[in-house]
Amino acid sequence: MTIASILGAIVIGAVVGALGRLVLPGRQTIGWVLTVAVGIVAALIGTAIAQSVGVSTTPGIDWIELVMQVVLAAVGVGLVAGFKRSRV
Repeated sequence: MTIASILGAIVIGAVVGALGRLVLPGRQTIGWVLTVAVGIVAALIGTAIAQSVGVSTTPGIDWIELVMQVVLAAVGVGLVAGFKRSRV
């Protein structure tokens, strides 16, 4: 992996994590670092699912892949926020 691909993953993870956090109603008690981490993981898993389904190489913006990533990020943020809330 190059520095550009790592920085790209962080930026895309931040965007996907923020969108996933916006989808959830209410206030999430996790910080931005956890949001970005969840977003990166959701982006990677969403891309893998999109490639296995065969929708990752569509012309233009890959909307289906982006929706998969945001849904996974929303689920991840919800799980992390719930886990953090139950521990406190």
